Amino acid sequence: MPANTYTDEFRRRAVELYESTPDTTFQAIANDLGISRGALKTWVTKYGSGQIRATGGLPGDAPPSARPEPQAARIVRLEAENHALRAETRKLAEERDILRQAAKYFGRGDELVNRFQFARDHKDAWGVKRLCEVIGIARSSFYAWVAAAPGRRARAAADAELAARIRPLQDPKQGGDRAYGVPRITADLNEDAAPAERVNRKRVARVMRKFGYAGIRLRRRVRTTIPDQAGRRFPDLIGRDFSAGTPGCRYVGDITYLPLQDGSNLYLASVIDLGSRKLAGWAMADHMRTALVEDALTAAWRERGTLRGAVFHSDHGSVYTSKDYVKLCGQYGVKQSMGAVGSSADNALAESFNAALKRELLEGREAFPDATTAYRAVFRWANRYNTRRRHSAIGNVAPNVYEAAMPDRLGIAA
Repeated sequence: MPANTYTDEFRRRAVELYESTPDTTFQAIANDLGISRGALKTWVTKYGSGQIRATGGLPGDAPPSARPEPQAARIVRLEAENHALRAETRKLAEERDILRQAAKYFGRGDELVNRFQFARDHKDAWGVKRLCEVIGIARSSFYAWVAAAPGRRARAAADAELAARIRPLQDPKQGGDRAYGVPRITADLNEDAAPAERVNRKRVARVMRKFGYAGIRLRRRVRTTIPDQAGRRFPDLIGRDFSAGTPGCRYVGDITYLPLQDGSNLYLASVIDLGSRKLAGWAMADHMRTALVEDALTAAWRERGTLRGAVFHSDHGSVYTSKDYVKLCGQYGVKQSMGAVGSSADNALAESFNAALKRELLEGREAFPDATTAYRAVFRWANRYNTRRRHSAIGNVAPNVYEAAMPDRLGIAA
């Protein structure tokens, strides 16, 4: 693999990302981009403007404190608060009446644990036997519930401790990733844990549900594959075999859209190494012309040093069957491969990559505020994808880690 060299554009983009990200650190950005903290600090000194955003949220979002509250909105808010206070007063009065009629209330169907709790709280006033008769529970069950209290407290404390370990793994400000779900969180927790401290996936899922932690999910679709009916046809050299293996031999790619708030779209072309899941090359533009996929393939060629003998698999989009793209593949020694027309399953890994990118970057939003924000977000995510994001297909490690551990780090097909 060629030595790590960074273009001036990459360095300036890294500096722009650092200066535009609120509440960040040199180390956090350096980790995402796979570079050293010292290098980033040097670049900031050389290329930086010396100004760092102090507001949170996406660039372009005004802080809530900067927007004065209109009079009408203030009246609505105060009325809502007044209504809430009146509701709270009614609730307290209702609770007083319920406690006065506790035997009747708990006896006709409230949750069992509440009946146990009521009996324990009032046993000195009326006695356990009488309370159990009135609220309809067995004394043996009540005493068993009381005896189990230390165990419940211990389990609750253990769950809270595990939740405290999970929280930073989903907090970007602490080096985490909001997109991480149960499998990757479990892998993070167990990576350096002693045998006695390891946790299983089911417990992680239960605790995440209990404390409201979840990965990010997505929606909407825009057509990005425009078939060329008169275009060239290439054989399917992948055959839906997306298994990991030796890097540098098989690649897949696709184009996806990135929606902007003004109603327009940017487009991202990708080149993904099947062997290691590494995003070997990518390009963004405001169009879907052939130059977009050519730039992505050229980026992969620069990253790898060579693509000779490698297979590149795509759909039948006109940009991939164009004369210029076929010529570029021949120049780099790339063998083109395509699945059946209209079958997304034949390029499922690239489709999955596109869905993950938009799900994790938009985080439920409809669109990016502007093109600059979109490019900056993709720049950071793409580098983090290779340096830190875990992939289940390669043992829940990052692509760069997987490649570094291989005896032959780049096995180009002959």
